[in-house]
Amino acid sequence: MIYDEDTALTTAEFLLQIKAVKLSPENPFTWASGLKSPIYCDNRKTLSYPRVRTFIRQEFVKIIQEEFVSVDVIAGVATGGIAHGALVAQELDLPFVYVRTTQKSHGLENRIEGVLEPDSNVVVVEDLVSTGKSSLNAVKTLRDAGSNVKGMVAIFSYNLNIAEENFTKERCKLITLADYNTLITKAKEHNYVMDEDMMSLLKWRKNPEEWGK
Repeated sequence: MIYDEDTALTTAEFLLQIKAVKLSPENPFTWASGLKSPIYCDNRKTLSYPRVRTFIRQEFVKIIQEEFVSVDVIAGVATGGIAHGALVAQELDLPFVYVRTTQKSHGLENRIEGVLEPDSNVVVVEDLVSTGKSSLNAVKTLRDAGSNVKGMVAIFSYNLNIAEENFTKERCKLITLADYNTLITKAKEHNYVMDEDMMSLLKWRKNPEEWGK
């Protein structure tokens, strides 16, 4: 779920302004999963814009303070959640760790980098959520290490039903700053997409597996 409507609209506008989001219904992008999508979101670009970066940090901090209690550690998901997670941990004066997508093949072969004490209460920071698979893999890694994952915050979600199902199944609370519905609404408002493109974008949201076939 999004944190609140005003935050979602502001976040969506920032993402469009800095061209972190590309909308291309006519020439769709292909995700690593093979899924075709009319939208591509690169939230790493937010780090290059101090005003946007600060806004994201402040909103994450606000969410964590309001929605989660007794947080001991902030964990970032590699790679997109590392920088934002570290900024949030600094602001909250909390320890920070990050979770690799796969176990290191050399050295200590860590999957979690940093010091994570057993039974720590952890909030996870992610840049975006699509199906939720990689994000929840990080949650599982933290839980397997003995942590109590209180939930996850992310900049953006694609609003896919499969993601909602996955997070519900794993009993992991997810709060995002913006989502797909808010983004395309803001994109239409500022003429990033035309009326004829909106139908295609809405159809993708309802059935991404069949869209574009």
